[in-house]
Amino acid sequence: MKVVFPRASKGSMTAVLVNTAGGVTGGDQFAFEARAGQGTHLTLTTQAAERTYRAQPGEMGQITNRLTLDPGAQVNWLPQETILFQGSSVRRRLNVDMAADARLCLAEPLVFGRAAMGEVLTNATFQDRIEIRREGKPLYLDALSLTGDVAAHLARPNIANGAGAMVTVVYAAPDAVARLDAVRAHLPDTAGASLIQDGLLALRILAADSHDLRTSLVPILTFLSDNTLPRPWMI
Repeated sequence: MKVVFPRASKGSMTAVLVNTAGGVTGGDQFAFEARAGQGTHLTLTTQAAERTYRAQPGEMGQITNRLTLDPGAQVNWLPQETILFQGSSVRRRLNVDMAADARLCLAEPLVFGRAAMGEVLTNATFQDRIEIRREGKPLYLDALSLTGDVAAHLARPNIANGAGAMVTVVYAAPDAVARLDAVRAHLPDTAGASLIQDGLLALRILAADSHDLRTSLVPILTFLSDNTLPRPWMI
């Protein structure tokens, strides 16, 4: 893994994470940690979509990310899609520690198989956990666990109704309530957004595939990131 720093705009920095292995498979361990200092603005993304490859029986890939936001800091955590392949096995965790007045825009897009290749996830494992704490106190905790015939599980009407992609977006900032109506105006019928508490907006979008997901997601991320969506998202 390496990190590339494109030319920074005034008052902000962008970092692009590059997985030089080309993907994640069983036994791999990736860990990344970033800290935004007091009053700084940091945007983090990936060079391309992450791919989770077929794993050997009993093996699991591990992805651990940690973000720390000092007072007055703003962080946009905007990786591109993670694509689950047939036979993949991955455990991923994201931990965020925020100061009282820090601001966070977070997105984790997920694609269930390579639709263009007709791939169906009948055997895959994906465990995901997001923990956000403000001043050490839990602000947002979310866990997802998919094992075995993922496609059959997602096909259930009360689960995902056959969706091939989804994204979780969290916006933690003092102006969250003022952003809610504009975010909802961009949502498709297969999505929802809620103000969980003062200063915390969360939304989830289900889509048929990654293309449809991006069609809905890019305008929302552009709005929530104050027009600082990283260039890799536009390629």
